Amino acid sequence: MLDRRQFYIDGKWCAPAQERTMEVLNPATDEPFAVISSGSEQDVDRAVAAARSAFAFWSKVGLTERLGYIRRIVDIYQSRLAEMGKAISQEMGAPIDFATHSQAEAGLYHARAFLAALDEYRFEELLRPDLPDQRILHEPIGVCGLITPWNWPMNQLALKVIPAIATGCTVVLKPSEIAPISSMLFAEFVDAAGLPAGVFNLVNGEGAIVGEALSRHRDVDMISFTGSTRGGAAVSRAAAATVKRVSLELGGKSPFIVFADADVQTAVARGVMQCFNNTGQSCNAPTRMLVDKTVYDEAVAVAKATAEAVAIGQPDEPGDHLGPLASHGHYARVQDLIDVGIKEGARVVVGGLGRPDGFEKGSFVRPTVFADVDNTMTIAQEEVFGPVLTIIPFSGEDEAIAIANDTRFGLAAFVETADLDRAQRVARQLRVGMVQINGTPKAAGSPFGGYKQSGNGREGGRWGLEDYLEVKLISG
Repeated sequence: MLDRRQFYIDGKWCAPAQERTMEVLNPATDEPFAVISSGSEQDVDRAVAAARSAFAFWSKVGLTERLGYIRRIVDIYQSRLAEMGKAISQEMGAPIDFATHSQAEAGLYHARAFLAALDEYRFEELLRPDLPDQRILHEPIGVCGLITPWNWPMNQLALKVIPAIATGCTVVLKPSEIAPISSMLFAEFVDAAGLPAGVFNLVNGEGAIVGEALSRHRDVDMISFTGSTRGGAAVSRAAAATVKRVSLELGGKSPFIVFADADVQTAVARGVMQCFNNTGQSCNAPTRMLVDKTVYDEAVAVAKATAEAVAIGQPDEPGDHLGPLASHGHYARVQDLIDVGIKEGARVVVGGLGRPDGFEKGSFVRPTVFADVDNTMTIAQEEVFGPVLTIIPFSGEDEAIAIANDTRFGLAAFVETADLDRAQRVARQLRVGMVQINGTPKAAGSPFGGYKQSGNGREGGRWGLEDYLEVKLISG
């Protein structure tokens, strides 16, 4: 069993203030494969003090020097990519090929995108060309508490840690206690790169203890949290007393709208696989498929065939398949929501309750498609966060938009149509932060985030940099 009971504080690995351990389980077996320490308020105080002390000099280090450290971290990360893939696969169940080439690679992808954005970013500029005595400065906000989730651990770490330290901030990272091993490996990369002591700190533990202490700490200037909407509300409440900046990337219930003039076979198959990607554990997964009634039966048949062809396999097996959900607790929640969908009258097209055939243990779930769903049903409104797709019929463009917007979330949306004027028209009426038309991927350095209860702020590119910067006017 891996022993990862130390924290990374002030440039060195150190013991926690109190000896409280937690096991990290492999969700494919429900057996522990690592042990970590569960931090306390004292550990947070120590890490914040180190970050506060480091901020005094790190904020004054030149951009070229800061970027040199980041490039060294990226080089080390690249050389140890296979280790990172294995860590992610063990801790949250992603199949090893996906864990390495999608999950682990995502951290490198975002780090490199930030390096490109920093080449063009101006930390000092004139308010207007005709006002040479009015200057705008973009300065680091200070000490940042970063709370990352278990579903895309390196994706989210890179979207927070890299822009924070690049802009001159210092950080205290609290990774998810479900999937902390990849973040501890990243701390090894930071240490090997020689990043000055105190710039990056890591404390493991429970959200109710470590996350709470970070969020309300008077010497933390900003909290960036990715996780559930309920968790984001708790972070906001804890941070309110000190009026610190709070950036939230929360849940989603993203619509995938298929109009009758789309290539139904291609569009629906794409939607199903995007929903099931990462075993459905993505906040922007298109879990509500809205289909024009004139092609509804065809779409349901395509969804059924696509879902039935999805393979389930062990995380340590190579190949293109789905692994387990990330934890037994999450498995139980997904099962409960599938059960609610059945009881509320949705029609199970594929999947349903229980584990797939041949899987007697672990957090494996059956990829599930529900048809004849009404948008008021629980499975159409709650974020299931598993490979569970709901198919909802609509009549006409206006009804499609109304159903799509009828949710407390507003993270992403997907539009499939041969009419590009319609695609643009609909995209502009959807209350979401991101819209993808006919499978067009998001470009590197684009903003990620949403409206409503999907959070606030944006991650990625120059928007991700500005999350960690204050704006100062100097007049004269």
